[in-house]
Amino acid sequence: MTLSPARVRILVVALLAVSFLGALDHTVVSTSLATMAGDLGALEHMSWIMVGYTLAATVMLPVLGKLGDVVGPRSVFLVSLGLFLVASLACGFAPDLGWLIAARVVQGLGSAGLQLMSQTIIARVTSPRQRPRYMAVIGTAFPVAIVVGPVVGGLITDFWGWSWVFWINIPVGLAAFALALVAVPRLPGGAHPRFDIPGSIVFTGTLVALVLAVTWIGDDALRPAALACAAAAVVGILALVAIERRAVEPILPPRILRNRTILACLGLSLIVGAGLFAVVAYVPTYIQMAYRTTATVSGLVPIATVLGMLVSNLLTGWLVSRSGRYRFYPVFGTVLGAAGLATMAALPAGAPLWVPMVVMAAVGIGTGSFTNLIFAVVQSAAARSDLGAVTATTNLVRQVGSAVGTAIVGGVVGFGVAAALPVGLDADTLTPAVVRAASPEVQDAVAVIYHDTFAPVFAGLALVYACGIVFALLLPGGRLSDEAPAPLDAVTDAERQPV
Repeated sequence: MTLSPARVRILVVALLAVSFLGALDHTVVSTSLATMAGDLGALEHMSWIMVGYTLAATVMLPVLGKLGDVVGPRSVFLVSLGLFLVASLACGFAPDLGWLIAARVVQGLGSAGLQLMSQTIIARVTSPRQRPRYMAVIGTAFPVAIVVGPVVGGLITDFWGWSWVFWINIPVGLAAFALALVAVPRLPGGAHPRFDIPGSIVFTGTLVALVLAVTWIGDDALRPAALACAAAAVVGILALVAIERRAVEPILPPRILRNRTILACLGLSLIVGAGLFAVVAYVPTYIQMAYRTTATVSGLVPIATVLGMLVSNLLTGWLVSRSGRYRFYPVFGTVLGAAGLATMAALPAGAPLWVPMVVMAAVGIGTGSFTNLIFAVVQSAAARSDLGAVTATTNLVRQVGSAVGTAIVGGVVGFGVAAALPVGLDADTLTPAVVRAASPEVQDAVAVIYHDTFAPVFAGLALVYACGIVFALLLPGGRLSDEAPAPLDAVTDAERQPV
């Protein structure tokens, strides 16, 4: 379907608004967690406010992607936005933690649909050459949410109360919904009308078990449950293989995994999740402990990373849309990311704070140069009837990589710090405030411990980006086509090849 330039701009504004709402709810709640859990009398279970949202947003990606291919992305998008708004309203009225977690699960499901269908709709109404520019604009939602989310959440909680963290979505969401009704075109469903219900159920259950296993494995009290979930995930994978081999239209079509371009992009998506997202989660702790800064100052390093990512994301999208050539940017980005993380590993203890800020900004620039670009490339290599499935798979690989990478980094840091702490300090109760109140000798010792613990972490993540260089080099060259999108019934097998 071909839209006028003005209609496309209105569509991008609508998709950006709802994508920002979904991305913001990943970050805005973080500064309100303790207040929410304390008011509801369940501090020991407050992590589930975040886990429930993230879990739903991850495991439903393939199901929603396939559903978008079957019934059309507009329907899934509007239903997801409706669910998100209803769940936001329910979150604010939650009388207890169980209610809040259940509402957050529904909210996460809606968020997954918004993110995924925004990318799919853009792919359906633009040419491959136009796509990088629009994907870059929509992709700004997540880095901006990382920067402003915690600040906005804290201000709302302090001045209005934590319920408004959720209720603030309603007026913005309703305006976006009205705009989406007008702007989002009616796109037909896919060429494969059958939906793989058994595969969807088993896949979702397997992924839930896998994510819970990764999330809980670092907690001594939850380790038996984590091992049980890991065993369930193995059984689920075996069952899924058996089911999908017989399915007429499997939830993850094998045909999309036989394409070199798609496989290379999936590898690059994994690098973004396991590399950047894993390290950004722990960099503030590293800066606070190794550089003995306040929490506010420690946020400057991830902000520098995100700003670098934001600038390079927009610039790359614009450049690729002009030339159509894309292969250079993933190669450049992974090389720069690997070099930056290797530099972080080699930094001496006591280096000025501006040094890690500059280095991590370079890592952000490298990562941003291919973070959203790979969606445009992977969509150009898929059949139009598989756009939802291939977009969902790319997002899913990134989310799983983030969960696994974050769990591994957290485990390594926790074990390394606990093993090296001097007598009299307990890793379970060690906070930046405790360290700042200690003697200068203890502060120096803790700073060295955190520096020495994170050095191999940065080195390991540099190796992850080095693997990304291989994926980038395996990416076939060529140019993205500037041909207008064809109607669905004109799709042929040739569209499954890279363009």
